Amino acid sequence: MKKKRALGAALLSMTMGLSVFTAGAFAKEPETQNETYRVLIQGPSNATASVNSQVDKRWDFGSDGMTAEVNAKQYQALLKNKNLKIEKVHEVKLDTVRTAASKKAQAAGYPSDQTPWGIESIYNNSGITSTSGGSGIKVAVLDTGVHTNHIDLAGSAEQCKDFTQSSPIVNGSCTDRQGHGTHVAGTVLAHGGSDGQGIYGVAPQAKLWAYKVLGDNGSGYSDDIAAAIRHVADEASRRGSKVVINMSLGSSGKDSLISSAVDYAYSKGVLIVAAAGNSGYSANTIGYPGALKNAVAVAALENVQQNGTYRVANFSSRGNPSTDGDYVIQEKDVEVSAPGASIESTWYNGGYNTISGTSMATPHVAGLAAKIWSSSPSMSHTQLRSELQNRAKQYDIKGGYGAAAGDDYASGFGYPRVK
Repeated sequence: MKKKRALGAALLSMTMGLSVFTAGAFAKEPETQNETYRVLIQGPSNATASVNSQVDKRWDFGSDGMTAEVNAKQYQALLKNKNLKIEKVHEVKLDTVRTAASKKAQAAGYPSDQTPWGIESIYNNSGITSTSGGSGIKVAVLDTGVHTNHIDLAGSAEQCKDFTQSSPIVNGSCTDRQGHGTHVAGTVLAHGGSDGQGIYGVAPQAKLWAYKVLGDNGSGYSDDIAAAIRHVADEASRRGSKVVINMSLGSSGKDSLISSAVDYAYSKGVLIVAAAGNSGYSANTIGYPGALKNAVAVAALENVQQNGTYRVANFSSRGNPSTDGDYVIQEKDVEVSAPGASIESTWYNGGYNTISGTSMATPHVAGLAAKIWSSSPSMSHTQLRSELQNRAKQYDIKGGYGAAAGDDYASGFGYPRVK
């Protein structure tokens, strides 16, 4: 007798990404004395030390400065201190476009497909009924949290932490009330559930580090994200773990805290996989942190054939066309592509949802990285990245605006697969 499952959500097809308000949006003077602000404080150590006890410090990033919550009066006082550089911390929020649900996606309790098209495609096996791999590898999902008790994720979470509360890190808490993070985690490592009737991700034996860096409304701050990235790196070093970070988030502008944190994590042997963004199909629309050299930027493919290959989705951000054909990753380059349109996965209410975006393409690659690393644990993270690139070259993408033979600004090196 089948185990009774939770009722699935009314499933929606949507394109999800992230955007950051520009600095100009914060140019106004405080309107009331009751307002509070998240600020980055930089300056000589003696100058920052002098304000340490006067503000509610949140994160200390050493030479990169510290962040704090301040009221309007404190903010004005900081601005007048000529020894300090004061900036508002970038606010990040989900930018979601919703369309009508497809009838196929409205099944309750069970997924409409245990191995959705993206899983069949990345495994290069249309008849696959379950997946395997990832043992010994940790995948850190930095997102809206994860419903770790979802039947298809139960037992996978090794860490569950919240970086969005008034206390900087809340251990044992990563509740997802938005859905995005649970969906991403499912694509990485869903294991089909204890009844074997659920959905499967790319690397079901990998362990999950669920880090909530965005609030329940899909909004958050870049300093919380940067702190989580650094925490992953420190945990990887402390435990001697091989870790892949999945960041299905981004912004049009480069954030210094996140950029520095990505460099730090990469220097510690962590592989960072990030969404290219959903601002396509014009050139040079790739978002950050995906645009950084030390992050693997992932474009989204549709389940449509064009020119003999899968097609890059119109919504998928494009990189820099002037670097086409060089097979060298520079800033603002798309690196690889993966399934990202109409992807079914786990949802925050215990059910399933079908959504679209480079956010959905990214966990396919993070899961593949975990699977490859598990089978070749002697690899360094840079060798693992090279392996992803080499596999991508074996399946060139020629469909979609900007896609062409070889390394191109739409699909990068191509589509890396299990075999």
